[in-house]
Amino acid sequence: MLKRLILLGMTLGTAAAVPLSAQKPDSQIAPLSVSLQKEGEALLAAGSYIAAQDALETALAVDPRNREAFVDLSRVAIRQKLFGKAIRFSNKALALEPNDRDALAVQGVAMVEAGASARAQQNLAKLQNLCVKGCPQLSELGAAITRGPSPTAPKPAPKK
Repeated sequence: MLKRLILLGMTLGTAAAVPLSAQKPDSQIAPLSVSLQKEGEALLAAGSYIAAQDALETALAVDPRNREAFVDLSRVAIRQKLFGKAIRFSNKALALEPNDRDALAVQGVAMVEAGASARAQQNLAKLQNLCVKGCPQLSELGAAITRGPSPTAPKPAPKK
């Protein structure tokens, strides 16, 4: 029993020491996870936010490296006006790939809606460096910053 615990501890320690670059690339995400993510994306487009969230969370349970599932969960949270939650989900996608254009744009939109336009500008600057010739994500975030928070978004608390 003690030998098994020691072996388990050594195995877990070794796994934690593996650098991110040695982990699975996007092309090796579990097919079931990708399928569930696509299902969640379709449900989001249809306006079924709870079902979309369930499918996307299941996709992440199958393979927690599915960045697109985190990005789509961010989109679900934005539609539900849960901007802090959207930012947290996009942070998880960006932890897996710091230059993920979709995650940067979605996070920036959530920041604008939460009243953090200055932070959204930082994401816009990152996208400008990544999209030298332009990209849809750059346009999406730029339009959100120009538009500002939607009227139904909560107003930022006044600074003291």
